[in-house]
Amino acid sequence: MAAPKSSDPRLPRVLVTEVVRSAHQGDSHGGAYLVDLATGGIEKVLDWNRMDIEWEGRGQGRGLRGIEFFGEHVYIAASDELLVFDQRFNIVKRFRNPYLRHCHEIYRAADTLYLTSTNFDSVLEFDLCKERFTRGYLVRYSPRKGAAGGRAEMVLRVGRFDPNRRDGPQPADTTHLNNVLFHEGRVLVSGVRLRSIIAIGRTGHAETLPIPEWTHNAQPCQGGVLYNSTGEDEVCFASAEGEIVRRFPIVTYDPAELTHNDLPDDFARQGFARGLVTTGDGLLIAGSSPSTVTAWDFASGEQLVSVNFGKDIRNAPHGLAVWSF
Repeated sequence: MAAPKSSDPRLPRVLVTEVVRSAHQGDSHGGAYLVDLATGGIEKVLDWNRMDIEWEGRGQGRGLRGIEFFGEHVYIAASDELLVFDQRFNIVKRFRNPYLRHCHEIYRAADTLYLTSTNFDSVLEFDLCKERFTRGYLVRYSPRKGAAGGRAEMVLRVGRFDPNRRDGPQPADTTHLNNVLFHEGRVLVSGVRLRSIIAIGRTGHAETLPIPEWTHNAQPCQGGVLYNSTGEDEVCFASAEGEIVRRFPIVTYDPAELTHNDLPDDFARQGFARGLVTTGDGLLIAGSSPSTVTAWDFASGEQLVSVNFGKDIRNAPHGLAVWSF
């Protein structure tokens, strides 16, 4: 574990979830940690080890993902279910839906929770008071109707569906949705195959801030857009026109220090950035593999602290939230 390099009083405790990419059956395939960025203290609060998960590919059904808080409870997404914990991380409730599959980020707006469903090109709404799924949004590339001959042109189609009916969308991953927000009365979604943040409102949808493909955690920020640049191993802040204004390099390590360094990059690698939050007092905090949380001063770009709690490159942070209890 790397000791903090800053005594900045703004540094909070954060809750981090991890996916162990390319794990084997019987291994832990993820967990959750409380990381104190001010002291470097680490507490593993969850070890997610289940036998009823998918074992093919990279992340798939393994690990824990997005994080939110409501009332006295902690809400964490697994691949295909929403888990509710008390503050000691005992499971209180769990909710499933046939259209929730390979969930990534989640976002709470008042008493509504939004969950990405990557394997259905969808976002689901969940009513936290009534404890039921209420609406689905489909964001999917499909062939243009009436296309004849040659390769069909793919167009983005956005619609709504009832997640409690059986006539919803079929599984597909054309946009790889990985992030959702509720901002200025609209649902905002982004994914690695989208070239902008898509806003969904009552009157339809619109492309908003431009983003490169292969980004995670894209979000409006100070008139521009902030995102984890997956291919470049950095966090980027860009203008509303897409021009990079500031780059925050992700921490990497000497390969000799790492374990499982022989895996293909597509399965697990260091520098994979996931999880991204800003605070009201000017901090930018991001997660990256292996098992690293880094904080910067957003205005100056100065790295304030980086805390590492493991050198296994399979251990990839996915969810990140400032601990609010």
